[in-house]
Amino acid sequence: MAARCVAILSPGDMGHAVGALLAERGFRVVTALAGRSELTRARAERAGIEDAGDLDAVVRVAEGILAILPPAEADSLARRVAEAMARAGRTPIYADCNAVSPATARKIAATIVGAGAPFIDAGIIGAPPGRDRGDTRFYASGPEVKWLEELAGRGARGGIAVIGLGEEIGRASAIKMAYAALTKGTLTLQAAVLVAAMRLGVFGELGKELEKSQPEAWARMRILPFLPADSARWIGEMEQIAATFRDAGVPEDFHRGAAAIFRMMAATPFAAESRESLDRSRTLEDAIQVFAEHLSACQGEDPASAD
Repeated sequence: MAARCVAILSPGDMGHAVGALLAERGFRVVTALAGRSELTRARAERAGIEDAGDLDAVVRVAEGILAILPPAEADSLARRVAEAMARAGRTPIYADCNAVSPATARKIAATIVGAGAPFIDAGIIGAPPGRDRGDTRFYASGPEVKWLEELAGRGARGGIAVIGLGEEIGRASAIKMAYAALTKGTLTLQAAVLVAAMRLGVFGELGKELEKSQPEAWARMRILPFLPADSARWIGEMEQIAATFRDAGVPEDFHRGAAAIFRMMAATPFAAESRESLDRSRTLEDAIQVFAEHLSACQGEDPASAD
């Protein structure tokens, strides 16, 4: 019996890890690498993900597609896949697993359903599947959630758990937005506080006080020097959260500010690193000093994301 074929668009940090787990569990995993970076190609090869060539080829062979990419690209990808479906005459299930607002999820659903394909709204919470890690959670909503549930399971690379939230499109995106509003939003607040302290000349004194009175928060701040590698793709996520809050009648300004903090990080030289090439010797103080030097980028244009 031929292996079930699932497409990953695209095999970035999260996507390639999900694809590797599915491949390990016996699925045939494909993607489209035309125009992709050497890093993405290397990740796909390492994960055992097959290059089908282009989106038309992916649509012809896959029973379902997991769209896992920066949120700023989610709508464009859905439109291109819908066009590929029309050319190929096939309509595989399409699961949008991106960090987008409920309104954006419904817009993407309209594109995919308009092409005649089933649609799943999904939001991923947790680190990519990996050894000695807990399950990566896929929150999912929509009439076709059962298909995504069939992909759940564990292997040597960790596991995927699917949590169904009913048939209403947008519920899965809503929980992803709320969760990331707290987790990534907290990181931007911490970065902003330390940059302000640096510019006010009290970074060292504040660090000593936090180490004494807020040791857990101070320890968590040790991740800040390594955020620039992901910051460009998180700008759009913060903007999607801001839109989600606005639609819910909640002030959006905080997460507009969070997007600006990530924009600042993306302007630093550290942003050229990938998760595989991070300079782990960089200190928190060194990173905050560089962040402070790039504050003007907070008001600039979003850097193009690359995966």
